[in-house]
Amino acid sequence: MLRNGLRTGLPIALVTLIADQVTKFEMLAMLSGPAGPRVMVGGQTIRVLDNFNLVLVWNSGVSFGLFGGGPETTRWILIALALALCLGLGVWLRRAASLAETVGLGLVIGGALGNVIDRVYWGAVVDFLDFHAFGYHWPAFNLADTVIFIGVFCLIADGLFNRPASSKR
Repeated sequence: MLRNGLRTGLPIALVTLIADQVTKFEMLAMLSGPAGPRVMVGGQTIRVLDNFNLVLVWNSGVSFGLFGGGPETTRWILIALALALCLGLGVWLRRAASLAETVGLGLVIGGALGNVIDRVYWGAVVDFLDFHAFGYHWPAFNLADTVIFIGVFCLIADGLFNRPASSKR
């Protein structure tokens, strides 16, 4: 059992945050139009594989663009909610009892903070991974979204399969 999830979880969150921001910086440099990334328009599309493209998308909403295009106050509400969530997850992280729980919380915190930085600096989240297959086109996403998904999966798996020692028979 981990004594303090912060020792492991915070470095995971920090590495996740840095990796997210580096990939977004590189994609902005590669994909933004001639006006540069400060002009929030889509850039070019780069085909990587038959079902995978790199494309610049500015997401002012939450998952799948939900609540996007609203007033400026929506942006600040989303930032405040994400920061409050990270604070609550940080308290949970301090009490984390397993490695899967610690890793999951670290990934979610790092990914959420990466998207918060985008909202503060750019006004929207930078998305660039574009997949489509079998006639379905997924909304564009980024590394932060990916690690948040993986982190939530770790937390669910931990909750389902890692029972406390007192409940094992």
